[in-house]
Amino acid sequence: MVKKFTYRGYEIEELKKMDLKEFAKLLPARQRRSLLRGFNEEQKKLLKKIEMIKKGKLSADTIIRTNLREMIILPDMIGLKFAVHNGKEFVVIEIKPEMIGFRLGDFVLTRKRVQHGAPGVGATRGSAFVPIK
Repeated sequence: MVKKFTYRGYEIEELKKMDLKEFAKLLPARQRRSLLRGFNEEQKKLLKKIEMIKKGKLSADTIIRTNLREMIILPDMIGLKFAVHNGKEFVVIEIKPEMIGFRLGDFVLTRKRVQHGAPGVGATRGSAFVPIK
């Protein structure tokens, strides 16, 4: 049996039917405060694009490019693809139900993991005596 995803006891269909204030009550304090303050102009523009995809005016596989790393992931965004800017390039992420309540920037890292190579000759005192092959 496949377990259905729930967020704080509500299934996805129920979350999508909720208005913004009801949904905000389910979120942690920081996200709730941000949503209850309202959206700025760029966020409203992003929500209009999401509405256009939901209504069928844009194709469902459209990738939405955005710099809004602080945008909170809402239930309407599930299944959509976003290209979120990490400071250098746009990284494509697909929104899954488990991402609800997080911010877009949480899933796009801004720093690369450092991978050091082997130490070179002269890196340590002992390496000066290692014969070069």
